[in-house]
Amino acid sequence: MPHPSAIPKAAVFRLSLYLRELSGLHDKGTETVSSYKLGNLLGLTGAQVRKDLTYFGQFGYPGLGYDVQKLIGELKRILGTDRVWDVVLIGCGNLGRALASYKGFRKQGFRIVGAFDSDSRKVGTSIGGLTVQPMSELAETVTRTSSRIAILCVPADQAQEVATLAAAGGIRGILNFAPAPINTPAGVVENSVDLSVRLEQLTFQLRSTSSPD
Repeated sequence: MPHPSAIPKAAVFRLSLYLRELSGLHDKGTETVSSYKLGNLLGLTGAQVRKDLTYFGQFGYPGLGYDVQKLIGELKRILGTDRVWDVVLIGCGNLGRALASYKGFRKQGFRIVGAFDSDSRKVGTSIGGLTVQPMSELAETVTRTSSRIAILCVPADQAQEVATLAAAGGIRGILNFAPAPINTPAGVVENSVDLSVRLEQLTFQLRSTSSPD
């Protein structure tokens, strides 16, 4: 497999989409799938599927396609979800509470083991079966649980401070839902999910496909 930096981000992103569809096929009892069918489920060509997977190895069989169960295992290994990752959640407002209660994370290999907030009114309350802890306990919890990932659901003006604190406490991967960019030190990776930007992209697509007045 080439160095991760040489693999297009779009190809890595599509691995998660392939894994989702393959899991659905497996649940339906499908044993093999062609690149054409897998691509068709996602609005892609079979050639695109084959090109994406070739970055990571040779998984198909000529004339037979892909063994669904085997390919699921390979993609989980590549994505790192063949193990359970302990995650801490920082920010226990409405979004944080919704994420803490989401049951799908466990199936996908992620387990939220700690919830934190700087608001004393939220500390001690329960979300998703967890007791909200003060930020002062973050580093100890990260060390005790060997967590390496943090989900940030904090206001924009707090995002950088919280990200810096999380990194200092041992976090090595941050999923940032705050509508603000953050800087992370070397060795800490960050992915941002700006919901307003996603909605703007959606309205652009809707506007572009709408009939002119």
